[in-house]
Amino acid sequence: MADFVFTYRDILEFLPHRYPFVLIDGVVSFCKEPPFIRAVKNVTLNEPYFQGHFPGEPVMPGVLILEALAQTGVIFFKNLYPEHKDRLFLLAGIDKARFRAPVFPGDVLYLELRGIKARRGIIKSTGKALVGEKVVAEAELLAGMR
Repeated sequence: MADFVFTYRDILEFLPHRYPFVLIDGVVSFCKEPPFIRAVKNVTLNEPYFQGHFPGEPVMPGVLILEALAQTGVIFFKNLYPEHKDRLFLLAGIDKARFRAPVFPGDVLYLELRGIKARRGIIKSTGKALVGEKVVAEAELLAGMR
Protein backbone atom coordinates (compact mmCIF):
# COMPACT_ATOMS: atom_id res chain seq x y z
CA MET A 1 0.00 0.00 0.00
CA ALA A 2 1.29 3.44 -0.88
CA ASP A 3 2.06 5.98 1.83
CA PHE A 4 -0.79 8.34 2.61
CA VAL A 5 -0.37 12.06 1.91
CA PHE A 6 -3.37 12.59 4.22
CA THR A 7 -4.22 9.92 6.78
CA TYR A 8 -7.55 8.98 8.29
CA ARG A 9 -6.87 11.41 11.16
CA ASP A 10 -6.29 14.25 8.68
CA ILE A 11 -9.50 13.35 6.88
CA LEU A 12 -11.49 13.70 10.11
CA GLU A 13 -10.22 17.28 10.30
CA PHE A 14 -11.27 18.07 6.70
CA LEU A 15 -14.72 16.43 6.75
CA PRO A 16 -17.68 16.99 9.08
CA HIS A 17 -18.69 13.32 8.57
CA ARG A 18 -18.19 10.61 11.17
CA TYR A 19 -18.68 6.84 11.28
CA PRO A 20 -20.39 5.24 9.47
CA PHE A 21 -20.40 7.97 6.84
CA VAL A 22 -16.70 8.75 6.37
CA LEU A 23 -16.05 7.04 3.04
CA ILE A 24 -12.37 7.92 2.60
CA ASP A 25 -9.54 5.96 4.25
CA GLY A 26 -6.67 8.11 3.03
CA VAL A 27 -5.28 10.31 0.27
CA VAL A 28 -2.38 8.84 -1.71
CA SER A 29 -1.74 11.73 -4.10
CA PHE A 30 -2.39 15.47 -4.06
CA CYS A 31 -1.08 18.11 -6.46
CA LYS A 32 -1.88 21.82 -6.58
CA GLU A 33 -0.73 22.35 -10.17
CA PRO A 34 -2.25 20.85 -12.17
CA PRO A 35 -5.01 20.27 -9.60
CA PHE A 36 -5.32 16.54 -8.87
CA ILE A 37 -6.19 14.30 -5.93
CA ARG A 38 -6.33 10.53 -5.52
CA ALA A 39 -7.99 9.08 -2.43
CA VAL A 40 -8.58 5.49 -1.40
CA LYS A 41 -11.53 3.62 0.09
CA ASN A 42 -10.96 0.05 1.23
CA VAL A 43 -14.31 -1.65 0.64
CA THR A 44 -14.95 -4.28 3.32
CA LEU A 45 -17.79 -6.66 4.03
CA ASN A 46 -18.16 -4.94 7.42
CA GLU A 47 -19.70 -1.85 5.80
CA PRO A 48 -23.23 -1.40 7.24
CA TYR A 49 -24.89 -0.99 3.82
CA PHE A 50 -23.89 -4.52 2.74
CA GLN A 51 -26.47 -5.98 5.15
CA GLY A 52 -29.21 -4.89 2.77
CA HIS A 53 -27.44 -4.21 -0.57
CA PHE A 54 -27.70 -7.06 -1.39
CA PRO A 55 -27.87 -10.06 0.98
CA GLY A 56 -25.91 -12.89 -0.60
CA GLU A 57 -24.63 -10.63 -3.40
CA PRO A 58 -23.06 -7.53 -1.77
CA VAL A 59 -22.52 -4.58 -4.11
CA MET A 60 -21.44 -1.07 -3.03
CA PRO A 61 -24.32 1.32 -3.79
CA GLY A 62 -23.52 3.69 -6.65
CA VAL A 63 -24.79 6.66 -4.66
CA LEU A 64 -22.13 5.94 -2.01
CA ILE A 65 -19.42 5.81 -4.67
CA LEU A 66 -20.54 9.29 -5.72
CA GLU A 67 -20.59 10.39 -2.06
CA ALA A 68 -17.00 9.13 -1.69
CA LEU A 69 -16.06 11.21 -4.76
CA ALA A 70 -17.81 14.23 -3.21
CA GLN A 71 -15.93 13.77 0.08
CA THR A 72 -12.70 13.56 -1.90
CA GLY A 73 -13.72 16.84 -3.55
CA VAL A 74 -14.11 18.56 -0.17
CA ILE A 75 -10.63 17.44 0.88
CA PHE A 76 -9.33 18.59 -2.53
CA PHE A 77 -10.88 22.05 -2.32
CA LYS A 78 -9.93 22.68 1.32
CA ASN A 79 -6.31 21.89 0.53
CA LEU A 80 -6.23 24.01 -2.61
CA TYR A 81 -7.91 26.91 -0.78
CA PRO A 82 -7.07 26.66 2.96
CA GLU A 83 -8.88 29.95 3.66
CA HIS A 84 -12.11 27.89 3.27
CA LYS A 85 -11.09 25.05 5.60
CA ASP A 86 -13.80 25.88 8.16
CA ARG A 87 -16.63 26.09 5.61
CA LEU A 88 -19.34 23.47 5.22
CA PHE A 89 -19.77 21.98 1.74
CA LEU A 90 -23.06 20.52 0.59
CA LEU A 91 -23.56 18.43 -2.51
CA ALA A 92 -25.47 20.62 -4.98
CA GLY A 93 -25.56 18.48 -8.10
CA ILE A 94 -24.28 15.52 -10.03
CA ASP A 95 -24.01 15.63 -13.81
CA LYS A 96 -23.01 13.01 -16.36
CA ALA A 97 -22.87 10.23 -13.77
CA ARG A 98 -22.10 6.82 -15.22
CA PHE A 99 -21.60 3.50 -13.49
CA ARG A 100 -19.33 1.18 -15.48
CA ALA A 101 -18.88 -1.83 -13.17
CA PRO A 102 -19.95 -3.00 -9.70
CA VAL A 103 -17.76 -2.59 -6.62
CA PHE A 104 -17.55 -5.56 -4.24
CA PRO A 105 -16.22 -6.19 -0.73
CA GLY A 106 -12.46 -6.64 -0.92
CA ASP A 107 -12.05 -4.05 -3.68
CA VAL A 108 -9.80 -1.04 -3.21
CA LEU A 109 -11.64 1.94 -4.63
CA TYR A 110 -9.49 4.80 -5.91
CA LEU A 111 -11.19 8.18 -6.19
CA GLU A 112 -9.67 10.75 -8.52
CA LEU A 113 -10.59 14.35 -9.23
CA ARG A 114 -8.89 16.57 -11.77
CA GLY A 115 -9.32 20.28 -12.02
CA ILE A 116 -11.62 22.38 -9.93
CA LYS A 117 -13.60 25.52 -10.63
CA ALA A 118 -15.08 27.82 -8.01
CA ARG A 119 -17.51 30.63 -8.74
CA ARG A 120 -19.91 32.42 -6.42
CA GLY A 121 -19.76 29.73 -3.75
CA ILE A 122 -20.29 26.84 -6.18
CA ILE A 123 -17.46 24.37 -6.77
CA LYS A 124 -17.31 22.04 -9.76
CA SER A 125 -14.95 19.14 -10.41
CA THR A 126 -14.80 16.04 -12.57
CA GLY A 127 -14.12 12.73 -10.90
CA LYS A 128 -13.82 9.04 -11.48
CA ALA A 129 -13.70 5.96 -9.29
CA LEU A 130 -11.46 3.05 -10.21
CA VAL A 131 -10.80 -0.48 -9.03
CA GLY A 132 -7.29 -1.21 -10.21
CA GLU A 133 -7.08 0.41 -13.64
CA LYS A 134 -10.78 -0.11 -14.41
CA VAL A 135 -13.11 2.90 -14.22
CA VAL A 136 -16.18 1.84 -12.24
CA ALA A 137 -17.92 5.25 -12.03
CA GLU A 138 -17.48 8.83 -13.19
CA ALA A 139 -19.33 12.12 -12.75
CA GLU A 140 -19.19 15.88 -12.65
CA LEU A 141 -19.81 17.07 -9.09
CA LEU A 142 -21.14 20.40 -7.84
CA ALA A 143 -20.99 21.57 -4.25
CA GLY A 144 -22.10 24.69 -2.46
CA MET A 145 -20.23 26.42 0.36
CA ARG A 146 -21.95 27.60 3.53
